[in-house]
Amino acid sequence: MQVILLERIARLGQMGDEVTVKTGYARNFLLPQGKALRANNTNREVFEAQRADLEKRNDERKADADKIKENLDGNTYILIRSAGQTGQLYGSVSTRDVAATLEENGFKISRNQVNMPTPIKVIGLHDLSIILHPEVDANISVNVARSEDEAERQAAGENLTGRDEQFEHDVVDYEGDEVDLSEVFENVDDVDLGDDDIADEAPAEEASEEAAKEETKA
Repeated sequence: MQVILLERIARLGQMGDEVTVKTGYARNFLLPQGKALRANNTNREVFEAQRADLEKRNDERKADADKIKENLDGNTYILIRSAGQTGQLYGSVSTRDVAATLEENGFKISRNQVNMPTPIKVIGLHDLSIILHPEVDANISVNVARSEDEAERQAAGENLTGRDEQFEHDVVDYEGDEVDLSEVFENVDDVDLGDDDIADEAPAEEASEEAAKEETKA
């Protein structure tokens, strides 16, 4: 469907641009949200008549978004959740959870304004962006932890997922100096070295077989 944008839309275009979008996207989002008009001659005239008002309204909204950004940008918010020893959450943190946390802290943000590609499923510090206006984003961090104490430790840079510690236990370092067998065994000569011994003994066995053959001929 061809539409006329009434405001800047990320990855689509600027105000006044005519773009082609999927019909469902236009009918379910752009048109009912007042972000676009169907592209036809009548609506082109309507847009041109309202362009000045639309640009003024956009500037006002952008100014409001800039003010919110001043108070929101760079903030960190703690979300307490249950999780296992490796930090895997029993559930997840969604855009709705983040929006609710921001509202509790005085910011009226809808879940659609939270830019989170996938739900958060592990404890730790997670950076997110909040879309305040098509031209204004605020960057925040959510500290997902099992307790306030853990949140403080994570904020100080500590990794509480337990993955690094488990990795250290699981990985064995085989590099380094050669092992001196005399330090391991009391009598090195008694140590079975495996295939090398078999290889050394082979010539002796062959010699014995040759001697037996000679005796038989005699």
